[in-house]
Amino acid sequence: MPESTLMFIHALTGLHPGSGVALGVVDLPVQRERHTGWPIVPGSSLKGVMRAESARRAGRTDEDTLAAFGPEPTDASDHAGAISFSDARILAFPVRSLTGVFAWVTCSAVLVRLERDLGIGGGGGLPGVPELDHGAVACADASPLLASDDRVMLEEFEFTRDGDAAGIADWIASRAVRDEGTADRLRSHLAVLHDDDFTHFARNATEVAARVGLDYGLKTVREGALFYEEYLPPETLFHALVTAGESRRPTRRASAEDTMRWLRGHAPSVLRIGGGETVGKGLCAVRFADPSTEAGR
Repeated sequence: MPESTLMFIHALTGLHPGSGVALGVVDLPVQRERHTGWPIVPGSSLKGVMRAESARRAGRTDEDTLAAFGPEPTDASDHAGAISFSDARILAFPVRSLTGVFAWVTCSAVLVRLERDLGIGGGGGLPGVPELDHGAVACADASPLLASDDRVMLEEFEFTRDGDAAGIADWIASRAVRDEGTADRLRSHLAVLHDDDFTHFARNATEVAARVGLDYGLKTVREGALFYEEYLPPETLFHALVTAGESRRPTRRASAEDTMRWLRGHAPSVLRIGGGETVGKGLCAVRFADPSTEAGR
C-alpha cells in the first residue's frame, strides 16, 4: 500500500514559482490555480528540486535517488519513480497589519482542503474551523493584531473579531514551521477570514519588483532588460501531499514504507524553490508531518 504524508513549506525569502511570460502589467507572474486565483507551487517543481538536492547531498545520482525519483531523462522509459508530489497549496498568507506588524491569514476553504489532505496522509483532523461572515476575523485572545474594540486592520481593510482561532493557530504552529520563534508568533498572529476576504489578499497582496539590466557604458536600460516580476512574500506557508510507493527499479527494490523512510532521512531542511536564486529568492524551510504522532519530524 502507498504511504502518504504532508510536507509543509515555509518561505524564508520572497518566492517566485513562475508561470512563464504573461501579457499583462506583470511580465512574470507567479503560478496560480485557475479557479481560485490562489498561488501554488507545482508538484513538478517540488520533485525536481528535491531530486537535485538529494543527488547533491549524496555526491552523485545513486541507486536510491533513481528508485525514488525515477531514472535520468535519457532513460525515462525504463520505469517511473516511487515518490509523487502534489502541487503545494496555500496554507497561510502574510498580510500587513496596523498593529502586530503582519498577520498570517487563512480561511475555512483553505483549512477544509488541509483537513482533506490530512485524511489521505493519515494525520488526523483539525480543531474546529471557524465559519465567518464578510468583514469578520477569528484570532487568538489578546492577539497583537487587535488594535482596539476587537478590531483588526489588515492593509486598508477593517475586520471585527468574531471567534477564536487559537486551536487552529497552535495546530499549524506546531507542525508547519521548524523554528520556535516563528511558531510562537504564528500562535498569536494567525487570523482566519471569510473565503472571499482571504482571496482578495492572496490575489492582490503580493510583491511586484522591477528588474532592470543596465548598459554599463551608457548607464541606460539594455533593450528588453526591463521587466516586472511577481513574488510571494516571505513567511508564506504551503502544504503538499507526498506519496511513496514500492520501488520500480529492478536493481533497487524497496517497499513503500522504506521509500518514505528514505525520503524523510534524506530530504533537506531547506530548499531553493522557483526562480531568482542568484538574487536571494526562493529559500524555503521544509518540514514533513509525522502521521503517527501528528508532529513534525
